[in-house]
Amino acid sequence: MEEKVVISAANALDYKGFPADKSKTGGWIPAVLILGIEFCERLSTMGIAVNLVTYLTGIMHLSSATSANIVTDFMGTSFLLSLLGGFLADSYLGRYKTIAIFALVQTLGTIMLAISTKLPQLRPPLCQAESPPTLCKQATGYQMSILFASLYIMAIGTGGLKSSVSGFGTDQFDESDEKEKSKMNLFFGRFFFFVSLGTLMAVTVLVYIQDELSRSLGYGICSMFMFTAILIFLAGTRKYRYKKCAGSPVVHILQVLVAAFRKRGAQIPANEKLLYETTPEGSRIRHSDQFRCLDKAAVIMKEDPNTNNIISPNPWCISSVTKVEEVKMMIRLLPIWATTIIFWTTYAQMITFSVEQASTMERNVGSFKIPAGSLTVFFVLAILISLAVYDRLIIPVWKKWKGKPGFTSLQRIGIGLFLSAVGMAVAVLAEKRRLTMVKKFGRNTQTLPLSVFFLIPQFVLVGSGEAFIYTGQLDFFITQSPKGMKTISTGIFLTTLAFGFFLSSLLVTIVKKLTTYGGRNGWVGDSINYGRLDCFYGLLAILSFIDFGIYLVCAAWYRPHTAATKLQTEMVSNKGSSTEEKC
Repeated sequence: MEEKVVISAANALDYKGFPADKSKTGGWIPAVLILGIEFCERLSTMGIAVNLVTYLTGIMHLSSATSANIVTDFMGTSFLLSLLGGFLADSYLGRYKTIAIFALVQTLGTIMLAISTKLPQLRPPLCQAESPPTLCKQATGYQMSILFASLYIMAIGTGGLKSSVSGFGTDQFDESDEKEKSKMNLFFGRFFFFVSLGTLMAVTVLVYIQDELSRSLGYGICSMFMFTAILIFLAGTRKYRYKKCAGSPVVHILQVLVAAFRKRGAQIPANEKLLYETTPEGSRIRHSDQFRCLDKAAVIMKEDPNTNNIISPNPWCISSVTKVEEVKMMIRLLPIWATTIIFWTTYAQMITFSVEQASTMERNVGSFKIPAGSLTVFFVLAILISLAVYDRLIIPVWKKWKGKPGFTSLQRIGIGLFLSAVGMAVAVLAEKRRLTMVKKFGRNTQTLPLSVFFLIPQFVLVGSGEAFIYTGQLDFFITQSPKGMKTISTGIFLTTLAFGFFLSSLLVTIVKKLTTYGGRNGWVGDSINYGRLDCFYGLLAILSFIDFGIYLVCAAWYRPHTAATKLQTEMVSNKGSSTEEKC
C-alpha cells in the first residue's frame, strides 16, 4: 500500500500545531471566511460612523463642529488602536485569536450603542420644530458618557482586529508556491472589494433603516452581522493555516537603535562584509548606503573578547546586517506614511460636514427621500467603478503599452492624492452655491431648494481617490516591509487613517477658535448655515495640493529594498563571533 505524500505549506501550521497540509488547509475557502468578518466589520463601523453626525446634531443637539469632531475622533481612535492589535498578534496571541477576541469586543460595543439609542432617558428632549439649533437642550454629561463608552468599546474591537485580518488572509497562501502566490496577489483586490461592499450596504440599507425605522434597530442589525461573522470565522478553525508569533517587531527595532547608539563612536568598515551577519543566506537583505549611522549596530568591536561559547549574542549590543536593513526599510516607509495623512483628513469631511450639507438640501427623487447619510453611496460607487475600470481597462492597456501589470503602488497613491485635492476644490464651489441659497431663503430654512446632487462630484472625486490610494497604501506597506513586520506595517498604514481623522478634528478646533472672534459665527460654528464651510474646504484644498507636491518629492526619493543577489560571506569565524553577552 502506497503511503500518501503530504505536502506542507512553508512556515505554516495547522490548528493542532503540526505542519499545515496544503491539501487540507489554506486557499480560497478559508480566505473567504476571513473576508466575511472584514465585510461585517466594515458594515458595522461605517453603518454607525457615516450617519452618526446626524444623530449627534439632530437628536443629541450638539453643534456641527462638536459632532464632526466626535465622529472623526471615534474613527481615528479605531484605526490608531490597530497598532495595539498588531502588537498583540505578533507578540502573544497570533492573528487568529486576535481577530476572534476583538471581534467579540466590537460586537459588545454595537450592542451597547443599540441599547443607548433605544432608551429615552439617554437622549435629551425633542427640539421644537421652529427653534434654532442654539435653543435646543443638549445631551447631558451622563447621556454623552454612555454614548462615548459604547463608541470606544467598539473602537477597541475595530482597531484590534483590523490589523490582523489582511495578514491572516495572506497567511492562507504559500508565498514559496508560485501558483498560490498569484492567488495571494488577487486577495488584496478582493479584500478591498469586500471592504467597499460592506460600506455600500452600510450607507444604503443601514442608513435608511436608521433614518426611517429606528436607530436602535439599525445598530442592532450591526450587532447581529458581527456575531454571525464570528460564528462563521470560528467554523473555519480546522481549515486555517497559522503562523508562529515571531516576537514584537517593535522590540527588534529598538534593539537595533540601542545597539547603534551604544556604538555611536565606532568606525564603520569600508568593506560591508566585515559587518556582523548570521542570518541564513536565503533570508538576507542586501546592505544599503542609506542611514549609515544604523550600520554601527552591526560593527564588530575589536576590544570584544572571543565568545565562541556564547550561542546567541546580546541583541541589545549587536545586530546583524539583515536586522539593521529591516529597520532601514521601516524608516523608508515614513515619508510616504506622512504624506498620505492629509488624504484621510479630506475623506473625513465626506462622512461629517458633507453629510450635514446633504441634510439641508433637496433630497427627493419622486416620492422617495434619500437619507442624508446615504448620499455617500456615490462615494462607494466611485470606488467600485474605479477598481473595475482599473482592473479591466487600465491594467490590460498599461501591460500592452509599458509591459507592466498596472501602476506601481506609489503611482496609485499619487493618483489618489491628486484626485482628492481636486475633489476638495470642487467641494468649495458646491458649498458656495449652497450658501448663496442660504442667504436667499434664510439660515433657518429646513430644506433649501437646491438638489443634493450638486454634491456628487466631490463624492466621486474623493471616492475615486480612495480606490487608488487605499489599494496603493496596502500594497506598499505590506510588500515593502520586512517579512516579520507585515502585521505591524499594516497597523502603521492604518494609522494614516487615524492621524488623518485626528488632524481633521484639530483643524476644525483651530479654525473655529481663530474665526469666531468679535462675535462672528466663524467658518465652522453651531450650524453650517451660519458658517463658511467653503472657506474651510478651500483651506483643505490648498493643503492637499501642497501635500501632493511634497509626496512627489518623497516618492522620487524612495528606493525599494533588494534581496541579496550574491551569497554573502557568513561571519561565523572567531572574528565574526567576537561579541559578548555584556556590552
